[in-house]
Amino acid sequence: MARNGNNWAFLLGYRAYVLAFFLFLAAPLVSAGTFAFNDSLFPALPWQGFTLDWFFNDTEPKLGMFHDRRLLRGLYYSFIIAIAVAALSVFAGTCNAFLFVRREFPAKNFLYIVMIVPLVIPGVILGISILVLASSVANGLEDRYGLELEFLRPGILLVVLGQFSFITTIASLVIIARLKKFDAAMEEAALNLGASRARVLMTITLPFLRPAMIAGGIVAFLVSFENFNTTLFLVGSEAPLTITMFDRMAKVGSTPVLNAVSFFLMVGSGLLALLSILVQRDKPGG
Repeated sequence: MARNGNNWAFLLGYRAYVLAFFLFLAAPLVSAGTFAFNDSLFPALPWQGFTLDWFFNDTEPKLGMFHDRRLLRGLYYSFIIAIAVAALSVFAGTCNAFLFVRREFPAKNFLYIVMIVPLVIPGVILGISILVLASSVANGLEDRYGLELEFLRPGILLVVLGQFSFITTIASLVIIARLKKFDAAMEEAALNLGASRARVLMTITLPFLRPAMIAGGIVAFLVSFENFNTTLFLVGSEAPLTITMFDRMAKVGSTPVLNAVSFFLMVGSGLLALLSILVQRDKPGG
């Protein structure tokens, strides 16, 4: 009897913990999303009525996000940066997967750890380190040889390189996990039948890795799009959305249009995350 009572108490406590955990995660998101539709100039109670002005209105004082040129410009820069980082990360991640899964070489385990290290370095430290290194190299080359390397100065290219330095690790881990499941006997059979290594790679290996490559690209895109700490130290005049929102918040304070942007990003991120899960699901019999 006492044992059943203990089990009941444990189950009740566990459910209460899970409920509190998800409420803690969801409450800020629900709050931000709700105030995006509040017909008020301030993102606060009381509720003034439902409106879509913070998305589509084209006049002040309720200028919607889709008519706010600065926010749209930030969204554009974020999209360009995220696409570039995702493409580079998937390419490098695929190469890393073949290197660490298929090859044996000296210090392999050490280099694998080195590849993972950027994930545990705080974004602020990573951003400062990349900025100092890039600036030192650029200044040294300019002083000694008169070379002006703009991509080493704060701007979109440096943001892409800075984000790529740690996001490629995430893509690598996703693709490595998939490659470890691959049955090398399929490649051997194709080679024995006369197929070239390039043909085997294009028709057998890469199609098998495609779900992980797509998922890795989606994850890389999302991480790049929402990155703030590293980007803050590397950005130039072309500020991505996270920096634009931070600057707006610092100068004006919280406004419903920022809630509208947050809601838009939550929906977009959720759909991409769902797509990432779906593409990684093995088909029946696959």
